[in-house]
Amino acid sequence: MTKKMPTIVVVDDSITSISVYQFSVEPLAVNFMSFKSSDEVLPYLQEHKPDLLFLDIIMPGMDGLSLLKNLRDLTHLQGTPVIMVTSKDYAQDRYVAKQLGAVDFLIKPLRFQEIRDLVCKYTDVNYKSSTQS
Repeated sequence: MTKKMPTIVVVDDSITSISVYQFSVEPLAVNFMSFKSSDEVLPYLQEHKPDLLFLDIIMPGMDGLSLLKNLRDLTHLQGTPVIMVTSKDYAQDRYVAKQLGAVDFLIKPLRFQEIRDLVCKYTDVNYKSSTQS
């Protein structure tokens, strides 16, 4: 029986951060998708339901919190686990994110192991078993 690989979506305006996510999930059995802005990801998210979302809070245009607010209005994404990512750890951002249903926070600088642990925690991916193809 083949399980569907979970889809991980990252929205971050930093190319460097996106690379870190990519390297972090490489050993895991996941589909990885990245978008550089809220505007870029919205059409995709209106049609698809990823298994886990990483949203950067501070982005040009629509920030991550506004994006999360919009996503919660889409019925098919209401239960999707969202992890907010930020370089500035503000209590107010944490509060708003929690109110909007964010499940976790990731503070930059990003660390491979931390990203892997979060992916394993919120999807059914097992780091050990995903090394076999």
